[in-house]
Amino acid sequence: MTEELHFATATELAALIRRKAVSASEVLEAHLAQIARVNPAVNAIVTLTAESARAAARAADARQARGEPLGALHGLPVAHKDLFLTRGIRTTLGSPIFKDQVPDRSMLVVDRTWNAGAICVGKTNTPEFGAGSQTFNAVFGATRNPYDLTKTCGGSSGGAGVALATGMVPLADGSDLGASLRNPGNFCNVVGLRPSPGRVPTWPTKHLWGTLAVEGPMARTVADTALLLSVQAGPDDRVPISLMEPGAAFAGALQRDFKGVRIGFAPGFGGQVPVDRRVEAVVAAQAGTFAALGCVMDDAVPDFSGAHEVFLSLRAHLFELNNGEYLDRHRDLLKETVIWNIEAGRKLGAADIARADAERSRIYERVAAYFAEREFLVTVVNQVPPFPIDQEYVTEINGEKLATYLDWMKSCYYITITGHPAISVPAGFTEDGLPVGIQIVGRRNADWSVLQLAHAFEQATQVWKRRPAIAQ
Repeated sequence: MTEELHFATATELAALIRRKAVSASEVLEAHLAQIARVNPAVNAIVTLTAESARAAARAADARQARGEPLGALHGLPVAHKDLFLTRGIRTTLGSPIFKDQVPDRSMLVVDRTWNAGAICVGKTNTPEFGAGSQTFNAVFGATRNPYDLTKTCGGSSGGAGVALATGMVPLADGSDLGASLRNPGNFCNVVGLRPSPGRVPTWPTKHLWGTLAVEGPMARTVADTALLLSVQAGPDDRVPISLMEPGAAFAGALQRDFKGVRIGFAPGFGGQVPVDRRVEAVVAAQAGTFAALGCVMDDAVPDFSGAHEVFLSLRAHLFELNNGEYLDRHRDLLKETVIWNIEAGRKLGAADIARADAERSRIYERVAAYFAEREFLVTVVNQVPPFPIDQEYVTEINGEKLATYLDWMKSCYYITITGHPAISVPAGFTEDGLPVGIQIVGRRNADWSVLQLAHAFEQATQVWKRRPAIAQ
């Protein structure tokens, strides 16, 4: 088992460590060896903290030897997205402006992970300020898809997705505004959960009441994703939208009988967005899996009319709020799409924001009515398969020209504006071997149910077990 520790699941590793079959130090060394072997080819982990990780692993082993209480993630290696402040560890936000920043505090999601006993091995690559679902920046360069090094891994939690897929870490975190937990999960054959807003409190932040951007877990399996969520989730009085349900609620068994459960199954997103035929074919082929689970299916999709305009307006407003000061002081150091986002936010007036909020409410009412009759929507994650690494974003789908650099992510960000929990789970591969995930969307705040259906699908298909050749 020792030589395969880097591809054991987090739940397997936790059990091995607790019964002292392996030590935290042995588990760490197995993952550090995999990082040394594979990372130079894919560029997923951009700041490595090997020595501090070794010290933390030795301390973890000593605590266990003394019989002290162990956290839920005791001894498990983890990597943090380079957007997340990490105390004492370089945090660049993928920007030349912050290329040498070493924070003196951590994000709440990081603190909770460390307090649960996880061992930080470093930071994962992200696009500049997380803008765009293609992971590249001027500080570290691009992160490559492990299934095809000529393709993108997605983003913005792209480094996390690649680190998981290649066995560099069993757990990783990320954030999701338009698609950034789901997209790299989809492109890298791993799991990415966009939790309900407030499920994982964001602190510190300039936008305490914000519901568009969330933080959450990524892993190779749904059970591991739930394990990490059980530590990340839970209320915090500093965050007014934080949900009161404790994180421990996500630590239970995921098994559930889905006989008679109604779902909308829509491989083409109901025709409301263009979907690459290769992606639609992979998702459509899984209809039988849900039928075998006992689900009762129709092909209905909520009416998302107006969602594109709402998302663009609210996202631009948020971008200006978070990053406007950098445009004023460091315009020459920002990529063009970041400048575009900030300037779009500055063009908005109070009436524009009010209209977007009102339209968002109307969309939510239609989606709520949809979920009153069905428990889940099952559809595509991204509208395209992984595309070339030197292509900044997708410009057309099935011959249809796209208006902005975000348009190929509509199937994800339409869900963002409603606040419903959604997960990307491995579903298959295109004929040329590129991963395709499936998106499962649940009812309001029903994160646990989403994890349960995702787990049932994963167990039925076992697609997640197909590893990239580079990581073997």
